Amino acid sequence: MKFVIQRDHLVQSVQDVMKAVTSRTTIPILTGIKIIATEDGVTLTGSDSDISIESFIPSEEEGTEIVGIMETGGIVLQAKFFSEIVKKLPKDTVEIEVQSHFQTVIRSGQAEFNLNGLDPEEYPHLPQIEEGNGIKVSTDLLKTMIRQTVFAVSTSETRPILTGVNCQIEDGELSCIATDSHRLAMRKAPIETNHDASYNIVIPGKSLNELNKILDDTDEPVEIVITENQVLFKAKHLLFFSRLLEGNYPDTSRLIPSDTKTELTLSTKEFLQAIDRASLLAREGRNNVVKLSTLDGGIIEISSNTPEIGKVIEQVESQSIEGEELKISFSAKYMMDALKAIEGTEIHVNFTGAMRPFVLKPLHDDSILQLILPVRTY
Repeated sequence: MKFVIQRDHLVQSVQDVMKAVTSRTTIPILTGIKIIATEDGVTLTGSDSDISIESFIPSEEEGTEIVGIMETGGIVLQAKFFSEIVKKLPKDTVEIEVQSHFQTVIRSGQAEFNLNGLDPEEYPHLPQIEEGNGIKVSTDLLKTMIRQTVFAVSTSETRPILTGVNCQIEDGELSCIATDSHRLAMRKAPIETNHDASYNIVIPGKSLNELNKILDDTDEPVEIVITENQVLFKAKHLLFFSRLLEGNYPDTSRLIPSDTKTELTLSTKEFLQAIDRASLLAREGRNNVVKLSTLDGGIIEISSNTPEIGKVIEQVESQSIEGEELKISFSAKYMMDALKAIEGTEIHVNFTGAMRPFVLKPLHDDSILQLILPVRTY
């Protein structure tokens, strides 16, 4: 194998596939990046058997030559060294040549590296996913949906299914739900499907975080193909495979209260900043708890008291308060996460009592919902 390639394209592709490469793997060859050169261009692959990422660099794009292929072939190179070398090469073009016994020479300007490679035939094959029954979602929307839900997945392995985001597709609507059993985030959006298939899958939160980092901010569509135990996201020149979590995701619809006892309408930004200030004294230790009380005249009091540090009290004006008066305590971190995920200058908060979960939504928008369980304080 021998080719010359534009360094910036190579660096970008290497960075993308590196997101799937891990040093902790039981299959040694997976610490490497697989590079395959064909007449059409160069394909790089990284995998940790949970996530696999394939990035394609075409020989030419819009009339500009990116890769000059002298000899087709393949190699697997140690990801850690290869990625560092490529970043630091002196010139804008890089020549990569594989000699006998998988010895690989990387040249750029006056710099020349020799790396020991491995046989690309021994690299595990990516899952074969049949085309044709995919759904399309614009990249922007997909990234937003991930951002608004993935923070609420569980980080504890006691219930592995909760470490993923539950994605359901039915009647042309995609809904994503994440919960760690103390809070829940949900986002829905209409999507294009060319068939009436319905899906109910759980994608690991870790995979979605990596996917979010790789996808460019464009309105180009991403195609999502789902099989029994894998999901594939196809963007331009990029394939992102992730395994799915096995098991049944709990039915979360019954967690969401249908009745309301106290209803607030607030400015998202003012509320977020007040919670942020109140949490300054509540960060110590595990409790991180902030109290909210409704007062007369549409005023809400937000306070936090940590005996060994001090206390903070702040009043926030709400646009409206309806229903019973309320005192409730909750995690400041959960509240701030939820408020940051909600788009919209004003939010609606519905409480059903001091010990029941409460719901946050943007005003006039039912496509996103955040639910938080209060904290008992005596």
